[in-house]
Formats: sequence, C-alpha cells, structure tokens
Amino acid sequence: MNVPIIDLKANYNSVKQEVDSAIQNVLDDGAFVLGKYVEEFERNFAAFCNYEHAAATNSGTAALQLALIAAGVRPGDEVITTPFSFFATAEAISLCGAVPKFVDVDPETYNLDFRQLDGALSKRTKAIVPVHLYGQPADVDEIVDFADEHDLRVIEDCCQAHNAVYRGKKIPVAGTGCFSFYPTKNLGAFGEAGIVVSSDDELIDKVKLLRAHYERPKNVHNDIGYNYRMEGFQGAILNAKLKKLDEWTEARRNNAKLYNELLKNLESKITLPKEKSYVKHVFHLYAIQAERRDELKTFLEGKGISTGIHYPTPIHLQPAYEDLGYKEGSFPNAEAISKKILSLPMYPELAREQIEHVANAIREFCTTTP
Repeated sequence: MNVPIIDLKANYNSVKQEVDSAIQNVLDDGAFVLGKYVEEFERNFAAFCNYEHAAATNSGTAALQLALIAAGVRPGDEVITTPFSFFATAEAISLCGAVPKFVDVDPETYNLDFRQLDGALSKRTKAIVPVHLYGQPADVDEIVDFADEHDLRVIEDCCQAHNAVYRGKKIPVAGTGCFSFYPTKNLGAFGEAGIVVSSDDELIDKVKLLRAHYERPKNVHNDIGYNYRMEGFQGAILNAKLKKLDEWTEARRNNAKLYNELLKNLESKITLPKEKSYVKHVFHLYAIQAERRDELKTFLEGKGISTGIHYPTPIHLQPAYEDLGYKEGSFPNAEAISKKILSLPMYPELAREQIEHVANAIREFCTTTP
C-alpha cells in the first residue's frame, strides 16, 4: 500500500465542482488580479478568524514581510523569533532590513519558549514573531505580556495553523497574524497566496498600499511598495475551499487521534506530538520524534510510506545567517528536535487503512530492528 505524505488530488476531488465553478467565474469576469473575488475572500477569511479586516497577498512570506513593515519594523531593528520553523519566518524579517534574534523552543510543543525572551531583548528590539508550528498555537498570552512590558509589536506567524484555537479564541490572538495558502496548507490555494488579518485598521490599510506599489490614487505613488497582489483565481478558489475548512480540520484531528491510539504503546521508542489542554491543534503536520529517524524514514519508504522532515536544519545554522554568529549548541532544544523529527502522512482524506499501515510499519521497525 502506498501512502503519500499529502494527496492534493484527493483534496481537489473533494471540492472539484465548487472550485471549477469558481475558476470559470474568474475567467468569465476577467477579474485576474485583486478584484471582487479577492475582496470577498478577504471579508470571508477575516470573519472566519473573528476579525473585521484582512489584506490578501501573493504569499505567506509577503504577508509576514508587509505586516512587519506596516507595524513599524525598519532596517537595523531586531525582531525576536524561533529558530525552528520554515526559513521564511526569519527571511521575512530580513527582507524588512531587520535582524532576526532567536530564542530556543519548548521541547514539548516545539514553539517559541516565552521564558527565554529576556535573553534576546535589546534596545533595538521592535517586535516578536511567534510561530504556531505544525498547527499548535504558541503561548501567546505570555508573549503578549512580555511585549506589552517592553513596548513591542507581536505579529503571529499562523502559516501552519488555519482554524487553530488558543484559550477559546481562534488565532491570531494578539491582534495581527499572517497566513500562507501554499497548496499543502490546511487551506491551500492552487499556487502561492497569503493574507494578513488584523484588528489594526491602519496596519491593514498600509499592507494594502504596500502590496500594490503604494499607489493611491491611481498613478500616484507616495512611497516605495511591492508587487505582492493576490490573483483573482486564488481568491475565488480559497472562497470555495473555505467552506470546507471546519470539516477538514476535524478530519485532521481525528486522524491524529487514531495515530495516537495506534502508536501509544511505542512511546519508549518514539515521541508523539503533545497537544496542550488550552489549545486546539489543527495538525498541519503530524510529527513524531525518533532516535533513529533517518533509518525509520528509509524503512517506511520501503513500505510505500512517504514522510518528511520539518525541519532538518534550524534557521540559526543555515548558511544565510552565518554572520549572526550562532553556532551548534546555541539553541539545544531546536537542534535536538531537528535531528529526530519526522512528519507522517497527514491530510483530511487519509483513510483509516492507510493510518493503520503507517502505524503497523512503525511498530515493526520499533520491535524488530536492533
């Protein structure tokens, strides 16, 4: 039995009629860049997150960059974030001309450890970017308390956590959050797309100016902007798929529960993901830890099971950030996790038989290999 780590065709087939109709509407109307379908999605996604306003962009990276700029981050500033995330989290900070300052992660949730924020604080610190990694919200309340104490902005990286809940409230919790709609996300476009959601009307207005060459009114450019506009096709597709996000979220959570049940007796050999009692984890990824991660990955591939490593090299050890002076040992939790983490197949359409096949293969590896 073959089990892909994600099945985008299965996802498309589950909404084929709605998506095909949405695409045809864009073709019929010629609304190819921004326009009414993007505006409709901005309203709908903001409302889904219990906010009033949002600004769509052409990627999650662009959303993070523009939100930081709109929040006042400038060249030479420092922004605190996690070293254990996709590279774009820190990259967006660098694209503002600012410097990412890392703090280690909580070894259970893999999210930024708020208890270590003090060690990264300086006179140049402007903002904090916590990441809701794999779909589990970070400890936002404690991060916001620290930010308020030091007059910092909080911009949440929600790119892996669509529909996640923190203490009864959908993320973003701190007031501004950025989402990616890359095709593999819990809510995925048919290409690149992103959005900024915020309670700060001025920030949203600034993002809308920045994403389209800072043009207002037409042919008048009062500052330097970017070409980060969402395409009409993506807005229409995301509108069609948004209606299914609650259903898909519960399917992911049910798949995670089944994995937990089938793998629970192997916890001396592998570490299962832990969901904090005060959050709703949406399992963008179902990631375990294994001491012999690479051997297990190879073994599963031999059984037709595709897996992933998110992420094999922490950001502070990437060549692009050598000049920051971090070294092996700078953030031991992130480094240890990166050597053991393994993402198992996870998507709403994953069948019970497929999950059982994955669990049986892991059990075989743990019980028969030395």
